[in-house]
Amino acid sequence: QVQMVESGGGMVQAGGSLRLSCAATGRTFSTYAMGWFRQAPGKEREFAAVISGSGSSTYYAASVKGRFTISRDNAKNTLYLQMSSLKPEDTAVYYCAAKVGAGWSTNVRSYDYWGQGTQVTVSS
Repeated sequence: QVQMVESGGGMVQAGGSLRLSCAATGRTFSTYAMGWFRQAPGKEREFAAVISGSGSSTYYAASVKGRFTISRDNAKNTLYLQMSSLKPEDTAVYYCAAKVGAGWSTNVRSYDYWGQGTQVTVSS
């Protein structure tokens, strides 16, 4: 069982930056691919970024590529999402998620554990 808690959300003006963190419990954090997803009001949860267990591989949704950076510190059991050049359309609840087993995925259904989410609001 893995428990995760996100933090770092808030309100920021367009063009600003935020850094999200996701602190996880357990001794197997480094074996999980980790993803960031987001859900805007009235919309389905969507993929934003994913990182492999070792941190050597990353992949981004086209909508955030070049603006967001996913990283992890396995010694601290923590996942990060550095968000820059934020836009109003980035407004959403952001969730971190852990995928058990080999490989990584952009599919919401492939992830086994989820945090409770943190709100990010970008004003124009």
